[in-house]
Amino acid sequence: MEPRRRDYCVERPVLSQGQLEALGRRGLAPGTRRWRPRLQCSRARARALLLQHLPVLAWLPQYPVRTRLLGDLLSGLSVAIMQLPQGLAYALLAGLPPVFGLYSSFYPVFIYFLFGTSRHISVGGAGPGPLRLRGDLPVGAPGPWLHHSRLCACPRLPAQVCVWHPPEQPLRTPVPHLLLEVCQKLPQSVVGSVVTAAVAGVGLAAVKLLNDKLQHRLPVPLPGELLMLIGATGISYGVGLKHRFGVAVVGDIPAGLIPPAAPSPQHFAKLVGSAFSIAVVGFAIAISLGKIFALRHGYRVDSNQELVALGLSNLVGGIFQCFPVSCSMSRSLVQESAGGSTQVAGAISSLFILVVIVKLGELFQDLPKAVLAATILVNLKGMLTQITDIRALWGANRPDLLIWLVTFVATILVNLDLGLVVAVVFSLLLVVARTQLPRYSVLGQVPGTDIYRDMAEYSEATEVPGVKVFRSSATVYFANAELYSDALKQRCGVDVDRLISRKKLLLQRTLESGRHKGTVRKQAAACKDTSVTVNVHTSIRDTESGCEEACKAEVSAGNEPEEMAASGQGTAQAPGTPTLKALGLPQPDFHSLVLDLSTLSFVDTVCLKSLKNIFRDFREIEVEVYMAACHTPVVAQLEAGRFFDASIGKQHLFASVHDAVIFAVQHPRSGPTSPVMVTKL
Repeated sequence: MEPRRRDYCVERPVLSQGQLEALGRRGLAPGTRRWRPRLQCSRARARALLLQHLPVLAWLPQYPVRTRLLGDLLSGLSVAIMQLPQGLAYALLAGLPPVFGLYSSFYPVFIYFLFGTSRHISVGGAGPGPLRLRGDLPVGAPGPWLHHSRLCACPRLPAQVCVWHPPEQPLRTPVPHLLLEVCQKLPQSVVGSVVTAAVAGVGLAAVKLLNDKLQHRLPVPLPGELLMLIGATGISYGVGLKHRFGVAVVGDIPAGLIPPAAPSPQHFAKLVGSAFSIAVVGFAIAISLGKIFALRHGYRVDSNQELVALGLSNLVGGIFQCFPVSCSMSRSLVQESAGGSTQVAGAISSLFILVVIVKLGELFQDLPKAVLAATILVNLKGMLTQITDIRALWGANRPDLLIWLVTFVATILVNLDLGLVVAVVFSLLLVVARTQLPRYSVLGQVPGTDIYRDMAEYSEATEVPGVKVFRSSATVYFANAELYSDALKQRCGVDVDRLISRKKLLLQRTLESGRHKGTVRKQAAACKDTSVTVNVHTSIRDTESGCEEACKAEVSAGNEPEEMAASGQGTAQAPGTPTLKALGLPQPDFHSLVLDLSTLSFVDTVCLKSLKNIFRDFREIEVEVYMAACHTPVVAQLEAGRFFDASIGKQHLFASVHDAVIFAVQHPRSGPTSPVMVTKL
C-alpha cells in the first residue's frame, strides 16, 4: 500500500551554523556528574541498590501465581528432565565423576534465580565450561562460537565412551586430530557401547520428532530424556550390560550434598587463562540468548547484572565443587516453549535436581554412559543445522559470513585462546578495512525537493549548476582521511593537484620575469620625482607624463607576482594573485563545493587537518568550500580543535545540504578570499 501523498511547505531563511545556534539558543551541554547520586545516602537509594543487585526482590512479590505458576511448574520439570542427563554427560565430558554434573545443575541455577534478569534462559551445564576443562578444545560465543563448542562435544563424548578406555582418553587433542584418532581406533571400539548409543539415539530422536509433529496438540512435550534414562537404566540393570557386554555405566552416585571447600590457590596461575576464556564465552552466550528472548517477549535484560549473576553462579558453584556453567540454548528453548515465563521455572528445576541428589541419585548407578553420549548428540541437532546459516549470510551480509568462516576454522584448528584472539583481531581488521573502502558519492538534487541523493543511483537526481555536493558513507578519521581527500578530488572531475602545480609554476616564472625588469622600473620611476599608485583590481594609474607608458608596462608586468610573493608564495588565493583565466589555465566547471558531513560521528586531528587542506587546495583553484549537516557533537569537536578561524568560520557550515547549496548559488565565488593557513598531514 503506497503512502498517501502529503505535501508540506516550510519557509525559512538559509541557516549557517552560527545562525542556527543563535536561533536555537545553543548553550554548553550540562555537566553530567553521575558520581554524585551514587555517593548520596538515603533510604530510597539503599532500596534502589538492593533491588538493582537482587532483582528477585523486585519481581517475586508481584508474581501472579494464578496465571503463571502452572506454566512455570511444567516448564521447570521439563527443563529438569533434560538437565539431569545433560549434567551427568557434561561431567563425564569434563573428566569428572557424574555427581559433579548434578551439583552444577543445582547451585548455579538457584543463584541465577536470585540475581539474574532474564526470564527464560536456562543456566547449568553447557559446552564451554566442561569442554574447556577437558582441554584446549575450541569453544566460543554467539554465532559460530556457540556452534563450535557443541560441535566439539559431538566427537568427544562418544569417543570417550565407545573408543578409549579412561586412562587413554586424550585431554588436549584438537578436533581434526581427535576425529582422525577416532577413525583409527574404531576397530577397538566397544561394540556393546556403540549399539547402546545407536539405539538410544534413534529412540530419543524419534521422540523429539514426534514432539515437533504434535507440538500444537500436546500441552507439554513428551519427556524423552526422562523416558530414555528410566528405560535404559532398567534394561541395563535387568540384562546386565556392564558384566555381559562391557558397557560402561555411571557407577556410584553418592547421596547428599558435600560441604563447601575453598579453591586451592596453587591452581590460580595455571587456570587463569582458561578461566578468562570461559568467562568471556559463557557471558557472551548468556547475554545473546537473554536479549533474544527479551526482545521476543518485550522486557529488558541488564547486561551488567547478567555478568554479576553469572559470576556469582560460578563463584558459589566453585565453592561447592561445580564445574563452570553457562546458558544452554536447547534447555532455554524448552523452558520457553513449555510455558515458562519467569525464573521460577529455574528454581523448580534446581529443586528437582536437589531431590535427585539427595534421594534418587543411587537409582541411576546402572545408567549406561553411552545413553548420555546419545543424549548430547541428539540435542546437538539444532546446533548442527546452523551450518545452513552460510546460505543466509551469503545473501544478507558477506562480511559477517567471512567472520563466521574465519572464526569457525580458527576455533576448530587451534585451541580456544588462540581461536578467540584470531576471531577478535580479524573482526577488528575487517571493521578498519570497511572504513577504508566506503562509498563516495557526488549528490544531485531530486527534482522539486530539498533532498540530495547519489546521482549514480537516482537517475532523476541532477547536479545543481556550479555546485558539487560530495559525501562519504563512513566517518573520516586518521585511517581514511587521505583516501577521502583523494576520492573528493577524483570525483570532482578536476586534477586539483596538477592544476595547483601548474599555477605555482606560472606564478614563479612571472615572478622571476618581474625581478629581471625591476631595474628598468626603478629607472623609469626616477626619471621624474613622482609616485605611482597601483590598484590590483583596476588598471594602473600614473599621474605624471613623460614616462607614463613605460611605467605602466613595467608595473603591470611585475607588480602582481611581487604582491603574491609577499603574501606567502601563493599558499592561498591572496589579494593580487592572478586568476586561472589570466594565467591561461582551465577553470573548474563549478564555483562551489559542499561537503556533506552527516555521516561523521567524530573527528580527530588528522580529519581536522585534512578538512583545512581541502579548503586551501580548492580555494587555490577558485572554488569556495562549504560544509553541511554536522551533528552537534561533531561541531563541538571542531570548536575544541580550533578548526574555525578567520578564513574558515561558522558561516561556511550550514544546517543542511540544501542550505549550503542555496547559499552557494546565491553567492558564487567572484573574487579572491582571505588566505587559508597551510596545514600538513
